[in-house]
Amino acid sequence: MQKNRTLRNLAARTQEAVAHYWRTRSSQRNRQQQTGKTDQGARGAVTGGGQMDGFIRLFADLIRDAGIAQESTFYDKALELPGFFRPTKEWDLVIVKEGILVAAIEAKSQVGPSFGNNFNNRTEEAMGSALDLWTAYREGAYLASPQPFLGYFFMLEDCEASTRTVRVKEPHFKVFPEFVGSSYARRYEIFCRKLVLERHYTAAAFITSQAGTGRDGTYRTPAEDLSMDRFAKALLGHLVAVG
Repeated sequence: MQKNRTLRNLAARTQEAVAHYWRTRSSQRNRQQQTGKTDQGARGAVTGGGQMDGFIRLFADLIRDAGIAQESTFYDKALELPGFFRPTKEWDLVIVKEGILVAAIEAKSQVGPSFGNNFNNRTEEAMGSALDLWTAYREGAYLASPQPFLGYFFMLEDCEASTRTVRVKEPHFKVFPEFVGSSYARRYEIFCRKLVLERHYTAAAFITSQAGTGRDGTYRTPAEDLSMDRFAKALLGHLVAVG
């Protein structure tokens, strides 16, 4: 791992990816406003795609520096993997080496103003994707593949709406105590941690960034066990293990 150039420069590369994210969002929003095709709310800044490209390239470079041939890493095409409850699911990055599924990574983000409904959508999507893949794996969809690395990366906008306390409704039963008095940022942290603790994903990373300072690459890591460094090393460790 010490010779992996991308790993050595991980903090700087993450800053570049964060800056790319915010600048791409801003560019897309301005372009849609100029053409008069602005979507509702903040959706105009996300329907153009490409915001997460910096993070995907970062992961791809990590994999390349680990010695995985470029033709085994897919991040702009051929991203579909068989599911059990649906025919296929398109991941953000897939490693298939000599007919073996080595890894699949999902990279997601969320910005305001609507955190409530989107939080539910994001969590349900991530859990469903993991269930679909692992059930398909159990049923032999990936042939002789050993257990693959399943990674989940998430970046959340750091703002007043995402960091303030959110009230929980308990009309019949008490929610788990870790959710009481939590913000959406805290809930995402808990969610990412539980994804790994329950072995739905091999590793997860969670960072936050403000819209203003994020254009310069500024970001924060709320929990060390969900850091980019730990995520990257878990991925690289898996690549070493599978050979």
